Amino acid sequence: MEQHVLEMRGIGKSFPGVRALDGVSMSVRPGEVHAICGENGAGKSTLMKILSGVHPHGSYEGEILFEGRPCAFKDIRASEERGIVIIHQELALIPHLSVAENVFLGNERAGRAGIISWSDTMRRTEELMRRVGLAGERPGTAVAGLGVGKQQLVEIAKALAKRVKLLILDEPTAALNDEDSRKLLDLIDGLRGQGIASILISHKLNEVRRIADSVTILRDGRTVETLPVRPAPGAPPDLSEDRIIRGMVGRELTQFYPRRTPYTGERAGQVAMAVRDWTVRHPLDQQRRVVDSVSFEVRHGEILGIAGLMGAGRTELAMSVFGRSWGRYERGTVRVHDREVSTRTVPDAIAAGIAYVTEDRKTYGLNLIDTIARNVSLAGLPRLARRGVIDRHTETRVAERFRASMNVKAPTVFEQVGRLSGGNQQKVVLSNWINTEPDVLILDEPTRGIDVGAKSEIYTVIDRLAAEGRAIVLISSELSELLGVCDRIATMAAGRLTGVLDRAEATQESLMRLMTRTENGSSTDATTDARRDEEG
Repeated sequence: MEQHVLEMRGIGKSFPGVRALDGVSMSVRPGEVHAICGENGAGKSTLMKILSGVHPHGSYEGEILFEGRPCAFKDIRASEERGIVIIHQELALIPHLSVAENVFLGNERAGRAGIISWSDTMRRTEELMRRVGLAGERPGTAVAGLGVGKQQLVEIAKALAKRVKLLILDEPTAALNDEDSRKLLDLIDGLRGQGIASILISHKLNEVRRIADSVTILRDGRTVETLPVRPAPGAPPDLSEDRIIRGMVGRELTQFYPRRTPYTGERAGQVAMAVRDWTVRHPLDQQRRVVDSVSFEVRHGEILGIAGLMGAGRTELAMSVFGRSWGRYERGTVRVHDREVSTRTVPDAIAAGIAYVTEDRKTYGLNLIDTIARNVSLAGLPRLARRGVIDRHTETRVAERFRASMNVKAPTVFEQVGRLSGGNQQKVVLSNWINTEPDVLILDEPTRGIDVGAKSEIYTVIDRLAAEGRAIVLISSELSELLGVCDRIATMAAGRLTGVLDRAEATQESLMRLMTRTENGSSTDATTDARRDEEG
């Protein structure tokens, strides 16, 4: 057996005006879980695209050895034939096809005369589903009917069907709740026992420390160092998160969550927005209430967190309040500055002083093929128009101001947003909505899929907005984030508000009890509740 199943030596890659990778080297042992950490834009995904054939041989410098043999992959199929399979953060599944059809898509089980053998396909899919922990589902189930956690398992089953030897996972738990994340990490641990090596890209350093054997840290397209996570197989990790962070950002993050700066203006303590008896039904299944009689309020200068497991109704609540962008409105009122306002449409909500930063920046938050300047101005176009014509000079000036104040790393505001890292894209989305000068800013998973350095910067921006007197509603799946940033935290379960705790009395345990509360007021365990939420 070779000492290393994979060696990447002196890898370099350039794009127009950008040196993405410069002399990166790393190696992976058979059966090892090797993590890659770095800030957004450090080159992690580019490196894995080179390894998996997305960037073909000849478009980069350096060499790749797999199982001791040089590799010159011209495309993804060539890397898969060698046993290297990548699972991207945006899942490559076709929702209206079945699990079996997705698992063997492009790798069909042919019978006589080259015709697909569906009996063999179903039998083999059942075997793979048992192997990844999906024994409770059927091969003929449409992928659209599965939760995100189970879809991730389908992707891994798809990789196993290709006789994977090295599995690359790019932010596999970014959209998962804690329970689904634990299941996925347990599966990766099980694959290690079967001799399958894994490369894990993740910003969740607690998961890196739990599952990885070693970690390679990239910064600005270069290899900083490779560190062992644990001194011996099976031993507890002795590599601290602070040590990893120092390698990633090149400095200590002494105050990861900023110390709250209180708002002392004339509206301090006054209610900025009050939502009463808000009830919304599912857009397709109108017998089902997804948001059920929810009432809450948020004050000027306050950061109100909203916690809940997947399926609790947090995003549905936010989107329905903001211009009824989701579901079928049944009843409820919104009051801003103690005056009832209409939020029937998105322009109505903006006019009322409400802004919403979506959890899905690439689909709903940005025009990826347009510039930073255009994206920053989208929500506030009327402010930049004279007699219906956009003043491009003013648009550029406003965008430059936000580029500087938000520390967006781009050469000019005319840079295409799709070329920015995730953290910088998120800063552009925030800039777009801050530019509308809202009284109430709803932030839905604002730090999902971004690195610790960018997270710290966004927390500072949130604190600054609250110190200016804005009311902030922060939705997050990370309880540590809510506890570190918020003044109060409201919890939701099955579409209902189940409690509100002040920062001083909130703990992860007390929040989880409220997040798993059943209709009769008792609590179930997180596993059962997450499964119920996922199944709808």
